[in-house]
Amino acid sequence: MNRRRPSQDLAGVLRRPWFWGLVAIVILLMLNVIKDPAYLAISINPANGNLVGNLIDIVRASAPVLMIAIGMALVIATGGIDLSVGSVMAVAGAVSMEFLKNAGNSSSVGVALAAIGLALLVGALLGALNGVLVAYVGLQPFISTLVLMLAGRGIAKVITGGQNTAAQSDPFRWIVNGYVIGLPVVFLFAVTIVLIVGFVVRRSALGLMIEAIGINPKASRMAGIKPRGLLLTVYVLSGVLAAVAGVFSVGTVMTVDVSKTGYQMEMDAILAVVIGGTSLAGGKFSLGGAFVGAMLIATLDKTILYLGISSSATPAFKAVVIVVLCLLQSERVRGWFTSRRTPPALKLAVDADTKKEEGAFA
Repeated sequence: MNRRRPSQDLAGVLRRPWFWGLVAIVILLMLNVIKDPAYLAISINPANGNLVGNLIDIVRASAPVLMIAIGMALVIATGGIDLSVGSVMAVAGAVSMEFLKNAGNSSSVGVALAAIGLALLVGALLGALNGVLVAYVGLQPFISTLVLMLAGRGIAKVITGGQNTAAQSDPFRWIVNGYVIGLPVVFLFAVTIVLIVGFVVRRSALGLMIEAIGINPKASRMAGIKPRGLLLTVYVLSGVLAAVAGVFSVGTVMTVDVSKTGYQMEMDAILAVVIGGTSLAGGKFSLGGAFVGAMLIATLDKTILYLGISSSATPAFKAVVIVVLCLLQSERVRGWFTSRRTPPALKLAVDADTKKEEGAFA
Protein backbone atom coordinates (compact mmCIF):
# COMPACT_ATOMS: atom_id res chain seq x y z
CA MET A 1 0.00 0.00 0.00
CA ASN A 2 1.46 3.35 -1.07
CA ARG A 3 1.38 6.08 1.51
CA ARG A 4 1.93 9.73 0.75
CA ARG A 5 4.73 11.35 2.66
CA PRO A 6 4.02 14.54 4.66
CA SER A 7 6.30 16.43 2.26
CA GLN A 8 4.20 15.23 -0.65
CA ASP A 9 0.99 16.32 1.09
CA LEU A 10 2.50 19.74 1.75
CA ALA A 11 3.55 20.06 -1.88
CA GLY A 12 0.01 19.19 -2.94
CA VAL A 13 -1.44 21.91 -0.70
CA LEU A 14 1.05 24.49 -1.97
CA ARG A 15 -0.07 23.75 -5.52
CA ARG A 16 -3.71 24.51 -4.75
CA PRO A 17 -4.68 27.99 -5.99
CA TRP A 18 -7.03 28.58 -3.05
CA PHE A 19 -4.11 28.12 -0.63
CA TRP A 20 -2.44 31.26 -1.95
CA GLY A 21 -5.76 33.05 -1.66
CA LEU A 22 -5.80 32.19 2.05
CA VAL A 23 -2.20 33.38 2.35
CA ALA A 24 -3.17 36.69 0.74
CA ILE A 25 -6.09 37.09 3.17
CA VAL A 26 -3.77 36.53 6.13
CA ILE A 27 -1.24 39.04 4.78
CA LEU A 28 -3.92 41.70 4.26
CA LEU A 29 -5.26 41.14 7.77
CA MET A 30 -1.73 41.44 9.16
CA LEU A 31 -1.30 44.78 7.37
CA ASN A 32 -4.40 46.01 9.15
CA VAL A 33 -3.16 44.62 12.46
CA ILE A 34 0.10 46.54 12.04
CA LYS A 35 -1.93 49.75 11.79
CA ASP A 36 -4.29 48.75 14.61
CA PRO A 37 -3.36 45.82 16.91
CA ALA A 38 -7.02 45.45 17.88
CA TYR A 39 -8.19 45.08 14.28
CA LEU A 40 -9.07 41.37 14.64
CA ALA A 41 -10.91 41.84 17.93
CA ILE A 42 -14.49 40.58 18.01
CA SER A 43 -16.79 41.72 20.78
CA ILE A 44 -20.40 41.21 21.76
CA ASN A 45 -22.81 44.10 21.55
CA PRO A 46 -24.39 44.24 25.03
CA ALA A 47 -27.56 45.78 23.62
CA ASN A 48 -28.52 42.84 21.40
CA GLY A 49 -25.88 40.13 21.87
CA ASN A 50 -24.62 40.35 18.30
CA LEU A 51 -20.97 39.94 17.32
CA VAL A 52 -19.28 43.11 16.13
CA GLY A 53 -15.85 43.70 14.67
CA ASN A 54 -13.95 44.15 11.45
CA LEU A 55 -14.00 40.44 10.64
CA ILE A 56 -17.80 40.45 10.94
CA ASP A 57 -17.95 43.39 8.55
CA ILE A 58 -15.76 41.50 6.07
CA VAL A 59 -17.91 38.36 6.04
CA ARG A 60 -21.02 40.49 5.61
CA ALA A 61 -19.47 42.37 2.69
CA SER A 62 -18.39 39.09 1.07
CA ALA A 63 -21.96 37.81 0.61
CA PRO A 64 -22.80 39.60 -2.70
CA VAL A 65 -19.38 38.80 -4.18
CA LEU A 66 -19.77 35.17 -3.13
CA MET A 67 -23.12 34.84 -4.90
CA ILE A 68 -21.96 36.15 -8.27
CA ALA A 69 -18.64 34.29 -7.98
CA ILE A 70 -20.42 30.93 -7.61
CA GLY A 71 -22.56 31.59 -10.66
CA MET A 72 -19.56 32.88 -12.61
CA ALA A 73 -17.53 29.76 -11.75
CA LEU A 74 -20.15 27.49 -13.29
CA VAL A 75 -20.50 29.66 -16.39
CA ILE A 76 -16.75 29.82 -16.94
CA ALA A 77 -16.51 26.05 -16.46
CA THR A 78 -18.61 25.65 -19.62
CA GLY A 79 -16.13 27.79 -21.54
CA GLY A 80 -18.29 30.91 -21.35
CA ILE A 81 -18.40 34.10 -19.31
CA ASP A 82 -21.13 36.30 -17.85
CA LEU A 83 -20.35 40.02 -17.97
CA SER A 84 -23.93 40.99 -17.11
CA VAL A 85 -24.01 40.01 -13.42
CA GLY A 86 -23.45 43.58 -12.21
CA SER A 87 -26.29 44.91 -14.35
CA VAL A 88 -28.56 42.05 -13.28
CA MET A 89 -27.85 43.07 -9.68
CA ALA A 90 -28.99 46.61 -10.49
CA VAL A 91 -32.16 45.43 -12.25
CA ALA A 92 -33.07 43.01 -9.43
CA GLY A 93 -32.42 45.70 -6.82
CA ALA A 94 -34.53 48.20 -8.77
CA VAL A 95 -37.42 45.76 -9.09
CA SER A 96 -37.41 44.89 -5.39
CA MET A 97 -37.20 48.52 -4.22
CA GLU A 98 -39.94 49.71 -6.58
CA PHE A 99 -42.20 46.87 -5.47
CA LEU A 100 -41.64 47.64 -1.78
CA LYS A 101 -42.13 51.35 -2.36
CA ASN A 102 -45.51 50.81 -4.04
CA ALA A 103 -46.62 48.02 -1.67
CA GLY A 104 -46.51 50.32 1.34
CA ASN A 105 -46.72 47.82 4.22
CA SER A 106 -43.23 47.93 5.73
CA SER A 107 -43.86 45.25 8.36
CA SER A 108 -45.36 42.54 6.14
CA VAL A 109 -43.22 39.43 5.71
CA GLY A 110 -45.32 38.42 2.71
CA VAL A 111 -44.61 41.69 0.93
CA ALA A 112 -40.87 41.33 1.55
CA LEU A 113 -40.89 37.74 0.27
CA ALA A 114 -42.86 38.83 -2.79
CA ALA A 115 -40.27 41.53 -3.54
CA ILE A 116 -37.46 39.00 -3.24
CA GLY A 117 -39.32 36.46 -5.37
CA LEU A 118 -39.95 39.06 -8.07
CA ALA A 119 -36.27 40.04 -8.07
CA LEU A 120 -35.22 36.40 -8.44
CA LEU A 121 -37.71 35.90 -11.26
CA VAL A 122 -36.32 38.88 -13.14
CA GLY A 123 -32.79 37.55 -12.60
CA ALA A 124 -33.83 34.16 -13.95
CA LEU A 125 -35.40 35.75 -17.04
CA LEU A 126 -32.31 37.81 -17.78
CA GLY A 127 -30.12 34.75 -17.25
CA ALA A 128 -32.38 32.78 -19.58
CA LEU A 129 -31.96 35.50 -22.20
CA ASN A 130 -28.20 35.05 -22.01
CA GLY A 131 -28.60 31.29 -22.15
CA VAL A 132 -30.81 31.39 -25.23
CA LEU A 133 -28.43 33.73 -27.06
CA VAL A 134 -25.44 31.52 -26.25
CA ALA A 135 -26.93 28.01 -26.49
CA TYR A 136 -29.58 28.35 -29.18
CA VAL A 137 -28.72 31.44 -31.23
CA GLY A 138 -25.02 30.64 -31.14
CA LEU A 139 -23.64 34.04 -30.11
CA GLN A 140 -20.33 34.21 -28.31
CA PRO A 141 -20.86 34.42 -24.52
CA PHE A 142 -18.70 37.54 -24.35
CA ILE A 143 -20.88 39.36 -26.89
CA SER A 144 -24.29 38.24 -25.62
CA THR A 145 -23.56 39.04 -21.97
CA LEU A 146 -21.84 42.30 -22.91
CA VAL A 147 -25.07 43.38 -24.60
CA LEU A 148 -27.05 42.73 -21.43
CA MET A 149 -24.34 44.36 -19.35
CA LEU A 150 -24.86 47.59 -21.30
CA ALA A 151 -28.64 47.29 -21.60
CA GLY A 152 -29.22 46.24 -17.99
CA ARG A 153 -28.45 49.67 -16.56
CA GLY A 154 -30.92 51.17 -18.99
CA ILE A 155 -33.58 48.68 -17.92
CA ALA A 156 -32.97 49.56 -14.28
CA LYS A 157 -33.30 53.27 -15.06
CA VAL A 158 -36.58 52.65 -16.87
CA ILE A 159 -37.91 50.75 -13.85
CA THR A 160 -36.96 53.50 -11.40
CA GLY A 161 -37.63 56.44 -13.71
CA GLY A 162 -33.95 57.34 -13.68
CA GLN A 163 -34.02 58.10 -9.94
CA ASN A 164 -32.60 56.36 -6.90
CA THR A 165 -35.44 54.48 -5.23
CA ALA A 166 -35.70 54.04 -1.47
CA ALA A 167 -38.19 51.85 0.38
CA GLN A 168 -38.99 50.67 3.89
CA SER A 169 -39.43 47.04 4.90
CA ASP A 170 -38.30 45.69 8.24
CA PRO A 171 -38.27 42.01 7.14
CA PHE A 172 -36.37 42.87 3.93
CA ARG A 173 -33.83 44.93 5.86
CA TRP A 174 -33.37 42.11 8.39
CA ILE A 175 -32.20 39.73 5.66
CA VAL A 176 -29.11 41.87 5.13
CA ASN A 177 -28.66 43.63 8.44
CA GLY A 178 -30.08 41.05 10.85
CA TYR A 179 -28.27 38.52 13.01
CA VAL A 180 -28.79 34.89 14.00
CA ILE A 181 -26.78 33.41 16.86
CA GLY A 182 -24.70 36.57 16.72
CA LEU A 183 -23.72 36.17 13.04
CA PRO A 184 -24.93 38.21 10.04
CA VAL A 185 -27.95 36.63 8.40
CA VAL A 186 -26.77 37.64 4.94
CA PHE A 187 -23.57 35.63 5.31
CA LEU A 188 -25.43 32.59 6.65
CA PHE A 189 -27.81 32.77 3.68
CA ALA A 190 -24.88 33.01 1.28
CA VAL A 191 -23.07 30.04 2.82
CA THR A 192 -26.27 27.99 2.75
CA ILE A 193 -26.77 28.72 -0.96
CA VAL A 194 -23.15 27.79 -1.70
CA LEU A 195 -23.53 24.49 0.16
CA ILE A 196 -26.73 23.67 -1.72
CA VAL A 197 -25.20 24.48 -5.12
CA GLY A 198 -22.04 22.57 -4.23
CA PHE A 199 -24.03 19.54 -3.10
CA VAL A 200 -26.07 19.49 -6.30
CA VAL A 201 -23.16 19.87 -8.74
CA ARG A 202 -20.71 17.61 -6.92
CA ARG A 203 -23.04 14.89 -5.66
CA SER A 204 -24.67 14.41 -9.03
CA ALA A 205 -23.51 14.14 -12.62
CA LEU A 206 -24.29 17.83 -13.21
CA GLY A 207 -20.80 19.01 -12.30
CA LEU A 208 -19.12 16.45 -14.53
CA MET A 209 -21.38 17.34 -17.45
CA ILE A 210 -20.64 21.06 -16.99
CA GLU A 211 -16.91 20.35 -17.03
CA ALA A 212 -17.33 18.04 -20.04
CA ILE A 213 -18.96 20.84 -22.03
CA GLY A 214 -16.08 23.15 -21.18
CA ILE A 215 -13.47 20.56 -22.18
CA ASN A 216 -14.98 19.51 -25.50
CA PRO A 217 -18.57 20.42 -26.48
CA LYS A 218 -18.61 18.12 -29.52
CA ALA A 219 -17.31 15.11 -27.60
CA SER A 220 -19.79 15.72 -24.78
CA ARG A 221 -22.63 15.84 -27.32
CA MET A 222 -21.50 12.52 -28.78
CA ALA A 223 -21.42 11.09 -25.25
CA GLY A 224 -25.13 11.83 -24.85
CA ILE A 225 -24.89 15.15 -23.01
CA LYS A 226 -27.21 17.91 -24.19
CA PRO A 227 -25.08 21.08 -24.05
CA ARG A 228 -27.90 23.48 -24.91
CA GLY A 229 -30.05 22.59 -21.93
CA LEU A 230 -27.10 22.66 -19.57
CA LEU A 231 -25.87 25.99 -20.89
CA LEU A 232 -29.32 27.48 -20.43
CA THR A 233 -29.47 26.11 -16.88
CA VAL A 234 -26.06 27.50 -15.97
CA TYR A 235 -26.85 31.00 -17.25
CA VAL A 236 -30.22 30.99 -15.50
CA LEU A 237 -28.51 30.00 -12.26
CA SER A 238 -25.96 32.78 -12.74
CA GLY A 239 -28.80 35.28 -13.24
CA VAL A 240 -30.64 34.08 -10.12
CA LEU A 241 -27.50 34.30 -7.98
CA ALA A 242 -26.78 37.77 -9.36
CA ALA A 243 -30.33 38.76 -8.36
CA VAL A 244 -29.67 37.42 -4.85
CA ALA A 245 -26.52 39.55 -4.76
CA GLY A 246 -28.59 42.54 -5.87
CA VAL A 247 -31.05 41.98 -3.03
CA PHE A 248 -28.15 41.77 -0.59
CA SER A 249 -26.64 45.00 -1.94
CA VAL A 250 -29.75 47.19 -1.87
CA GLY A 251 -30.97 45.74 1.42
CA THR A 252 -28.02 47.26 3.26
CA VAL A 253 -29.32 50.82 2.87
CA MET A 254 -32.77 50.02 1.43
CA THR A 255 -31.96 52.14 -1.62
CA VAL A 256 -31.05 51.24 -5.17
CA ASP A 257 -28.62 53.44 -7.06
CA VAL A 258 -28.93 52.26 -10.65
CA SER A 259 -25.54 53.76 -11.53
CA LYS A 260 -23.59 52.23 -8.64
CA THR A 261 -25.42 49.08 -7.57
CA GLY A 262 -23.39 46.16 -8.92
CA TYR A 263 -20.98 48.52 -10.66
CA GLN A 264 -17.90 46.56 -11.86
CA MET A 265 -18.97 43.58 -9.76
CA GLU A 266 -18.49 41.35 -12.79
CA MET A 267 -14.76 42.07 -12.54
CA ASP A 268 -14.71 41.09 -8.87
CA ALA A 269 -16.56 37.88 -9.70
CA ILE A 270 -14.09 36.94 -12.43
CA LEU A 271 -11.14 37.72 -10.15
CA ALA A 272 -12.61 35.64 -7.34
CA VAL A 273 -13.13 32.71 -9.71
CA VAL A 274 -9.60 32.92 -11.12
CA ILE A 275 -8.07 33.26 -7.66
CA GLY A 276 -9.94 30.12 -6.64
CA GLY A 277 -8.43 28.07 -9.44
CA THR A 278 -11.22 27.90 -12.00
CA SER A 279 -9.73 27.79 -15.49
CA LEU A 280 -10.86 30.56 -17.84
CA ALA A 281 -10.45 28.04 -20.65
CA GLY A 282 -13.31 26.02 -19.18
CA GLY A 283 -13.52 22.40 -18.16
CA LYS A 284 -12.64 22.89 -14.50
CA PHE A 285 -14.18 24.75 -11.59
CA SER A 286 -13.80 24.98 -7.84
CA LEU A 287 -16.65 26.34 -5.73
CA GLY A 288 -14.48 26.18 -2.63
CA GLY A 289 -11.85 28.19 -4.46
CA ALA A 290 -14.49 30.73 -5.51
CA PHE A 291 -15.48 31.03 -1.84
CA VAL A 292 -11.88 31.82 -0.89
CA GLY A 293 -11.62 34.26 -3.80
CA ALA A 294 -14.77 36.10 -2.71
CA MET A 295 -13.46 36.38 0.85
CA LEU A 296 -10.18 37.75 -0.52
CA ILE A 297 -11.96 40.38 -2.63
CA ALA A 298 -14.01 41.49 0.40
CA THR A 299 -10.91 41.59 2.60
CA LEU A 300 -9.02 43.55 -0.03
CA ASP A 301 -11.82 46.12 -0.38
CA LYS A 302 -12.01 46.60 3.39
CA THR A 303 -8.22 46.84 3.65
CA ILE A 304 -8.10 49.56 1.01
CA LEU A 305 -10.62 51.62 2.96
CA TYR A 306 -9.00 50.92 6.32
CA LEU A 307 -5.52 51.89 5.16
CA GLY A 308 -6.87 55.14 3.73
CA ILE A 309 -5.69 54.50 0.19
CA SER A 310 -6.98 57.21 -2.14
CA SER A 311 -9.69 56.33 -4.61
CA SER A 312 -7.40 57.19 -7.52
CA ALA A 313 -4.77 54.70 -6.33
CA THR A 314 -7.25 51.98 -5.38
CA PRO A 315 -7.33 50.19 -8.77
CA ALA A 316 -3.52 50.12 -8.90
CA PHE A 317 -3.25 48.69 -5.37
CA LYS A 318 -5.88 46.08 -6.15
CA ALA A 319 -4.17 45.15 -9.42
CA VAL A 320 -0.79 44.69 -7.69
CA VAL A 321 -2.28 42.31 -5.12
CA ILE A 322 -4.07 40.25 -7.77
CA VAL A 323 -1.02 40.08 -10.08
CA VAL A 324 1.25 38.94 -7.21
CA LEU A 325 -1.29 36.32 -6.21
CA CYS A 326 -1.60 35.00 -9.77
CA LEU A 327 2.19 34.78 -10.02
CA LEU A 328 2.29 32.74 -6.81
CA GLN A 329 -0.24 30.37 -8.35
CA SER A 330 1.90 29.87 -11.45
CA GLU A 331 3.76 26.56 -11.52
CA ARG A 332 6.51 28.08 -13.65
CA VAL A 333 7.10 31.04 -11.32
CA ARG A 334 7.14 28.84 -8.22
CA GLY A 335 9.50 26.49 -10.03
CA TRP A 336 12.08 29.29 -10.31
CA PHE A 337 12.34 29.40 -6.54
CA THR A 338 11.88 25.72 -5.66
CA SER A 339 13.71 23.80 -8.39
CA ARG A 340 17.12 24.23 -6.77
CA ARG A 341 15.93 23.38 -3.27
CA THR A 342 13.41 20.63 -3.93
CA PRO A 343 14.66 17.10 -3.11
CA PRO A 344 14.68 14.88 -6.23
CA ALA A 345 12.18 12.42 -4.75
CA LEU A 346 9.72 15.19 -3.88
CA LYS A 347 10.14 16.82 -7.31
CA LEU A 348 9.31 13.54 -9.02
CA ALA A 349 6.23 13.12 -6.83
CA VAL A 350 5.00 16.65 -7.61
CA ASP A 351 5.61 16.18 -11.34
CA ALA A 352 3.71 12.88 -11.25
CA ASP A 353 0.74 14.55 -9.50
CA THR A 354 0.77 17.37 -12.05
CA LYS A 355 0.75 14.97 -15.00
CA LYS A 356 -2.03 12.95 -13.36
CA GLU A 357 -4.24 16.04 -12.96
CA GLU A 358 -3.50 17.22 -16.49
CA GLY A 359 -4.42 13.79 -17.82
CA ALA A 360 -7.75 13.93 -16.01
CA PHE A 361 -8.75 17.02 -17.99
CA ALA A 362 -7.07 16.17 -21.29
